Amino acid sequence: MKNNTLTPRLQEFVKVLKKKRLDAAIVRDQANVRALTGIDCDNALLWVSRDGTVVFYTDFRYIPMAHRVAPWLKTKDLKQFKGVLNAKLDIRIGYESNLTVARFEAMKKAAKKAKFVDVLADIHAIRSVKTDEEIERLKAAAALNDEIWAKAQKEFKVGMTERQMARIIKHLMIELGEGEAFETIVCVGPNAAECHHVPDDTVWDGKEPVLVDMGVRLNGYCSDMTRNIVPKSATKRYREVYQAVLDANLAAIAAAKPGITAEALDKVARDLLTKRKLGKEFGHSLGHGVGIEIHEAPAIAKKQKTKMKVGMVHSIEPGAYLENELGVRIEDLVLITPTGCELLSHSEK
Repeated sequence: MKNNTLTPRLQEFVKVLKKKRLDAAIVRDQANVRALTGIDCDNALLWVSRDGTVVFYTDFRYIPMAHRVAPWLKTKDLKQFKGVLNAKLDIRIGYESNLTVARFEAMKKAAKKAKFVDVLADIHAIRSVKTDEEIERLKAAAALNDEIWAKAQKEFKVGMTERQMARIIKHLMIELGEGEAFETIVCVGPNAAECHHVPDDTVWDGKEPVLVDMGVRLNGYCSDMTRNIVPKSATKRYREVYQAVLDANLAAIAAAKPGITAEALDKVARDLLTKRKLGKEFGHSLGHGVGIEIHEAPAIAKKQKTKMKVGMVHSIEPGAYLENELGVRIEDLVLITPTGCELLSHSEK
């Protein structure tokens, strides 16, 4: 990239500033900074002006790295930013509402005349459509997740605890990838009724179903998948619930395409489970975007009007949870394509 040439995402963000009549914006969230510049840094901020001027501020530890990763980007020592915000600055400034209260209050105190406007949702919307490079990284992470699941199942033994089974997955993720994208969930039997059960010392007897929600991080990007081990001894009721959740999963995948709203996609799975008398047992949303972070836009949920766009990558994870009895969730990642969607999770269901 040539000097002074902004990334497409930064160009998009500048358009947001113009549309909202903002003079500038401050971006501090680590994932947002990385998504806009390609620089992964835990102590940095971007100052983006409406005229397209962008300055990356960080401390001396990361300046050489910033020069290497984004030589086109103007980089300054973070200490110099103290002079940017001042009491006489009478402008409209965009900020992220996920800032700590302390940082936001410090900004307001430094620029008492400035008007601060939240732009977090705008940045998330920009991030929701993945670049070609991001799509390739997400596909690789999903493929590695499939590989790890296949290897882990071979190491699972009757008599192991949930913790031991989770540890097998975690070690494989460290060995083959960059560790867990989130804490691996392993649920034996009735424990699967807890959506985000924390693995404990419950022992798998080989007769009860097991739910595993897992995601490996690779090249800075996340994967996410939920699968179930269904033994021959599984009850008739469990199999009925499993089939209903599987049908909801497949129906939603078939419906995922450009133009469908998030709430309409959620409704496809929710209506099917409701017809099977499991609507109340499906208490969470159908899915979420996945990328640098495990939970990103778009949210595939009720009352979400976002329309699916080509390049979005998100989960489809219907579930049904019967307290003290059983739980089933089946989760895949999909990429929205011009004609529908591409399934990124290929492990057998």
